[in-house]
Amino acid sequence: MSAAFNSPLPAHAALDPARTAVVIAAKRLATAKARGPYRGHRAHELAAPLIHALVRDTGIEPEALDDVILGNATGGGGNVARLAALSAGLPQSVPGLTVDRQCGSGLEAVVLACRLVQAGAGGMYLAGGVESISTAPARAHRGADGSLEFFDRAQFAPTWMGDPDAGVAAENVAVRYGISRAQQDEYAMRSHARAVAAAQAGRFAGEIFPFAGLTADQGPRATLTPELMARFRAVFVPGGTVTAGNSCPYSDGAAVLLVTSLAQARLLAADGLIFRDSAVVGNDPKLLGVGAAHSTRALMARTGLDAAALAGSVVEFNEAFAAQVLAVAQLLKVDPGVFNHDGGALALGHPYGASGAVLVTRLLARARSLASAGGAEPRNAVAMVSMAGGMGVSALFQWSGL
Repeated sequence: MSAAFNSPLPAHAALDPARTAVVIAAKRLATAKARGPYRGHRAHELAAPLIHALVRDTGIEPEALDDVILGNATGGGGNVARLAALSAGLPQSVPGLTVDRQCGSGLEAVVLACRLVQAGAGGMYLAGGVESISTAPARAHRGADGSLEFFDRAQFAPTWMGDPDAGVAAENVAVRYGISRAQQDEYAMRSHARAVAAAQAGRFAGEIFPFAGLTADQGPRATLTPELMARFRAVFVPGGTVTAGNSCPYSDGAAVLLVTSLAQARLLAADGLIFRDSAVVGNDPKLLGVGAAHSTRALMARTGLDAAALAGSVVEFNEAFAAQVLAVAQLLKVDPGVFNHDGGALALGHPYGASGAVLVTRLLARARSLASAGGAEPRNAVAMVSMAGGMGVSALFQWSGL
């Protein structure tokens, strides 16, 4: 293990305050089932209330914002971030940027904001992600004769290379890495149990912004049993092991975070997560679910983080399918129980473009909870997402009371 993860963070005096990025605040909507409570709200209408709430609650001057950067995966074009910023009442001088790296879009937006602070390009950003599957526009290719061919999802890889739907790719992962149906069901039940326990303990309360009458995530189920899980049939491949029970539900949601410099955080007397590094790596599109293993390995090589340190970190990994979580744990040589202390997307839901931002929101809440309980500092915090097209993105943060 490198010294960077075997000793306290460098003294703040050793950091460049103007170019050290810190996540100091975050809000998210309770995740809703697609075509549920948020069905009448377009993507920008889900993000705008969070933008307004963060500006209000942190007391920052809206004019001080350098940009609003949001991830979105199922939109039909345009600039959701700019539309959301204006809808939230931000000054017209604050621009907006929409990022699409599919399931990793929200995390990429946060990382981009951190990189911009590191580069000295700005000092204060709102970053996150939003997804409204319920109101996503119908999309179509236009043929040579002008006719429209509608499609449910975009193409992510050349056909000759293999461009499976996510569920089929999860089956591929289960077969390649020997993940059984029983293992997937057991992990999914644990995710639900953790999410139910976290909700009952009030661990989500501080991060959820009430909207459209929803104050709690809709997905977690307290009634799952092995017998009930066994009744779910394979939904993607006949005779397969990936079911609705061990897959994430389709969801609407949003999360927005305030990313600033260490210098500005000091002025605001705010604690938070210091951004350390990030890595993005491509992999076989047919095994897209394990992309996060490859990006995390790259992140480990860049930072000196090893398997033992990862196992001792706070880790949030987007649980699109139980099979991919178990395979990534296998590849990283860590216990899958390390991931998602309060449950993950299998229970909470997966609003594609928002999910990566939800992970960082959860990391911040968890780190603050541990710090208030007297947890050891520093504590590594890692966010990981596997993405369509065969990619992974991982980011490393460290808690600091500032």
